[in-house]
Amino acid sequence: MRQIRSWKTFTIFTILGVVLSWLVSCGSGTPTGQNAADDQLDFWTMQLSPQFDDYFKSLFAKFEQENPGVKIRWTDVPWAEMERKILTSVAAKTAPDVVNLNPGFASQLAERGAWMNLDEKIPADVKQQYFPGIWQASILNGQTFGVPWYLTTRVAIYNTDLMKKAGIAKPPTTYAELAQAAKQIKDKTGKYAFFATVVPNDSGEVMESFVQMGVQLVDSQGKAAFNSPQGKAAFQYWVDMYKNGLMPKEVLTEGHRHAIDLYQQGNTAILASGAEFLKTISKNAPSIAKASQSAPQITGDTGKKNVAVMNVAIPKDTDQPDAAVKFALFLTNNENQLAFAKAANVLPSTIQATRDTYFTTAPANATSIDKARIVSAGQLQQAEVLIPVIKNIKSLQQTIYENLQAAMLGQKTVDQALSDAAQTWNSQS
Repeated sequence: MRQIRSWKTFTIFTILGVVLSWLVSCGSGTPTGQNAADDQLDFWTMQLSPQFDDYFKSLFAKFEQENPGVKIRWTDVPWAEMERKILTSVAAKTAPDVVNLNPGFASQLAERGAWMNLDEKIPADVKQQYFPGIWQASILNGQTFGVPWYLTTRVAIYNTDLMKKAGIAKPPTTYAELAQAAKQIKDKTGKYAFFATVVPNDSGEVMESFVQMGVQLVDSQGKAAFNSPQGKAAFQYWVDMYKNGLMPKEVLTEGHRHAIDLYQQGNTAILASGAEFLKTISKNAPSIAKASQSAPQITGDTGKKNVAVMNVAIPKDTDQPDAAVKFALFLTNNENQLAFAKAANVLPSTIQATRDTYFTTAPANATSIDKARIVSAGQLQQAEVLIPVIKNIKSLQQTIYENLQAAMLGQKTVDQALSDAAQTWNSQS
């Protein structure tokens, strides 16, 4: 996601976020007040034009040729207008037949019964073409409300020069190893290993780390479940990192943008981000880019990996349900996902498409971006949307982060911070 502002150089990457986090809220829809003709499918995307006009024109022509009489009307909506437009169009029953969203925002409308139940339309053998953990991201209350489209997973971009100066042979793969590396890097170089913000309304990376460490955030009724031994261990981990001087003090006040700045300045050894962000580093800090390599994202004992997902949903009020489902599956099939992934430097959500050599084998003249892409794609088997699809998820992050900050500053014990966070969340949920 949440989440890199690199639209100027790479449109898709920002959609999914700087650390590719769940923080992004987006939507799409058809122009309010316009009703599709009987033979016309309205399809909305988010800020993909004009970068990918040629791809979509070719895609639409092929679908229309295979489905005589059906015409695709494509509307690309600016990022800032997404949420308002889709909410308005759904309420007015003028929504598009197929709409590009992300699971987090789409689930809010799924709670209101806005989307078609795709379990009634898509056979099991078709669902099995997609990564199970990715498909699960578009399920709410046991019903599928969306089809996965394109993805990114975080990678650990690391500065080989700083690692070498610290005497570290390979980058950390777990949070336990990260803590050890952070101390060694600080002692040997005076630099920090990484930056992870706990600003309430910014990146969800730290809250995702809780899940990777084995914390259940909420129970089946949506009540706090993080006030647990695992939750205490996760709180204690970040409190200790801060109090031991192994994290910059700005984690309390600066967002993820600061993590990027610090890495590009050579002041941190590791940046959690998307593989494509190496292009931005190359432009802004050539010497840092030259020393940068990529490794799998850091995780906990669970081995879980973060993924940012974009999907497509179909309003239940569409007057062309069968054609809409056919187009959604055409858009996201192996062939078309592979083509789009290559054009946009993202990852496909179908298993077969990721087996293409583009995602498995580095070319002879492989760049750091080529290598990072392969690392990123290799994580998909373990990847999932780590933050649960629940109402007011941003409020949950705020509650946890505010109390985590208080514990970092010594204003509360870890036990008190956990208890207060749970009580506050339960009173809201």
